[in-house]
Amino acid sequence: MKIAGFDIGGANTDVAVVDFDESGNIIGVETDFVYLPMWMKNDELSDALIKLLGNDIDEIDGVGVSMTAELVDAYKTKKDGVIDISNKSADSFNVPVGFVGLEGIMELSQVVDNPMMVAAANWIATAPLAAKMDQNCILIDIGSTTTDIIPIKNGEECALGRSDLERLKTGELVYSGTLRTNVVALTDKLPLDGAMLRIASELFAVTADIQMILGNITEEEYSCDTMDGSGKSVEDCMRRLSRVVCGDMDVLNQHNIMTMAMYIYSEQVSKISKALLEVSNRNNISKVITTGLGMDILGAKACEQAGLEYTGMDKILKKEDCVVAPAVGTAILMEQFIRNK
Repeated sequence: MKIAGFDIGGANTDVAVVDFDESGNIIGVETDFVYLPMWMKNDELSDALIKLLGNDIDEIDGVGVSMTAELVDAYKTKKDGVIDISNKSADSFNVPVGFVGLEGIMELSQVVDNPMMVAAANWIATAPLAAKMDQNCILIDIGSTTTDIIPIKNGEECALGRSDLERLKTGELVYSGTLRTNVVALTDKLPLDGAMLRIASELFAVTADIQMILGNITEEEYSCDTMDGSGKSVEDCMRRLSRVVCGDMDVLNQHNIMTMAMYIYSEQVSKISKALLEVSNRNNISKVITTGLGMDILGAKACEQAGLEYTGMDKILKKEDCVVAPAVGTAILMEQFIRNK
């Protein structure tokens, strides 16, 4: 049985096509993603889903969908977003389509009746993957935009917050990610020549620029728009960061820019680490499973700063599959749903 799992985010839509044997064991995983800014291109969602499957589409036995894109400002409410995304997803395929909700897979009719059960519930699909590695752990999944910090006890997720709103309060969601976070959301001052400068509250540079400057990602991994519409080279990224202190590459040198990038990076790691420690202390759990695009770049560093033991999800998945772990988990939940129905 082949199941496609989609994780539809505000900026990126991920897919994992998981092949299962007759006993439900995984015998193959293929993953991909597309940059699809849903605040502008939500009408292109159906085409994007179909194109992501390519030649596999005729071999698919079912489709699972998780989402976080309902929050984009193309929708007046999250309920509107959930229903629109769910309808477009269901209409795109001629096989069973299910949606990840807070209590497992839901059918379209159930989503329409209770859409908030599906809103930003993709972490529900990822938690069982972490539980396979450790029955008592904290899952930290750092994507392009956000960080999920989910406690797991006795093999079951036990997050105190259920919605994004609640999880922002409990520390189980940090709105900070590997690529798309505005650097001015991480600090209000930057170091320059021994002084701390107040910065411009503009959308000049994002964390993808920081990761490029520090050599943490490649241009290919810079999978979102640049803020000035120009290139993604290290020089381009340095130029964008220089603007944050109202400068340019004529008045700042590479050492200045590198120092600022390292400071921003350390501030981001610190913010994630503090939330991780909050969840750890509240649940008395000291072991962490890291995954996502920022698994090593941010997740491992946050664990080290918090003094917590950590293991990457690449122990059970290929590293490239960890980047789209919610999509993999979504496919697994959908396979179980079809098998048990």
